[in-house]
Amino acid sequence: MKQKITPHLWFDKEAKEAAAFYTSVFKDSKIKDTSTLHNTPSGDTDIVNIELLGQKFTLISAGPLFKFNPSISFLVACNTKEEVITLWTELSKGGKALMDLGTYPFSERYGWIQDKYGLSWQLMFFGEGAVRQRIIPTLMFVGNVVGKAEEAINFYVSVFHDARVGDILRYGKGEEPDAEGTIKHASFTLEGQEFAAMDSALEHNFTFNEAISLMVHCETQEEIDYYWERLSADPKAEQCGWLKDKYGLSWQVVPNALDEMMRDKDEKRMARVTEAFLKMKKFDIETLKKAYRG
Repeated sequence: MKQKITPHLWFDKEAKEAAAFYTSVFKDSKIKDTSTLHNTPSGDTDIVNIELLGQKFTLISAGPLFKFNPSISFLVACNTKEEVITLWTELSKGGKALMDLGTYPFSERYGWIQDKYGLSWQLMFFGEGAVRQRIIPTLMFVGNVVGKAEEAINFYVSVFHDARVGDILRYGKGEEPDAEGTIKHASFTLEGQEFAAMDSALEHNFTFNEAISLMVHCETQEEIDYYWERLSADPKAEQCGWLKDKYGLSWQVVPNALDEMMRDKDEKRMARVTEAFLKMKKFDIETLKKAYRG
């Protein structure tokens, strides 16, 4: 299955180093390609595409503008308790525990760790059953969007195709500060990919930001227009294909044609394309193609 939505991770200058680290920690992983954009507002910018347990991620080094936080974490479905412990050992080097590795009512072996780059991972023993998707991006609705996880899930499912709401576990009476009926954990599918969401009314000093965005890969201009129109809710956040939705979550709506152009090693072409897209809010495929052709 072609991955329609790719998690995009923003680093200060550690994208290449982090790519090497993650592909060494997770089995069945590889660095797919690396490119460098010159003369961006952040200077020279490294972009690294990697695959972890069959799932694609894009890493970028683009300056110290944004910091990872636990509002978006990656739940890793492990087949054995040993795998949980091995991943915990590797990811905790230089990191810190958010929920200690241990036995919980929902799993015999689970822990939530922030690694040395600040990225959050939930490591969970799922049992021996077949797991379709090993890494599940998980959204935590806090602060001014707490209690909106269910509304957001329904919204995303209405926007994307091959999408549905999965299992929902709700907070009950006596689980304050979380309101009864809000989402303790829910799964949902967009474009055949699994995601999860939860509400947390605890006091958190973070919320969604641009450090982690979700890239939507589009084939046509009509497709770009479709997602842009439905997802973008903050005109001030529109820049170079980036947007923020009404819950503050960052997305990038990108043409597949641009990915192909970025693989070109011709520096003049790359410079023309970079100059063209830096002026854009929503991407225009024809203008990018013209810049590419010169």
